[in-house]
Amino acid sequence: QSQLVESGGGLVQPGGSLRLSCVASGFRMDYASVGWFRQAPGKEREGVSCMSTRGSSTNYADSVKGRFTISRDVAKRTVYLQMNSLKPEDTAVYYCAARLSFTLQAMCAPKDYNVWGQGTQVTISS
Repeated sequence: QSQLVESGGGLVQPGGSLRLSCVASGFRMDYASVGWFRQAPGKEREGVSCMSTRGSSTNYADSVKGRFTISRDVAKRTVYLQMNSLKPEDTAVYYCAARLSFTLQAMCAPKDYNVWGQGTQVTISS
């Protein structure tokens, strides 16, 4: 059974940093595309950052470019999201997701992913 488990969320002051982690089980991470998504109260789930199967292609939402970085460690079966210069509008539940098929380019629409983690809360507040 394919599973994803996120960790690393919490309460941080504006301007602070967090690193989210997502550990995969039941599938090989180098055979999947991965991404981070978020959903704020009353809003639709949106793609934050995604990575193609080979890791050669990444993309970022305009709102996080230059502040967030996606990375992965295939040996550790882990995907990371480094978040810097956090803003109150980054507050949301963050989800890790995987697409269990090959993609050459990073894809970042929720409908394209078929394995989801349970989410981790990120709150940016002073």
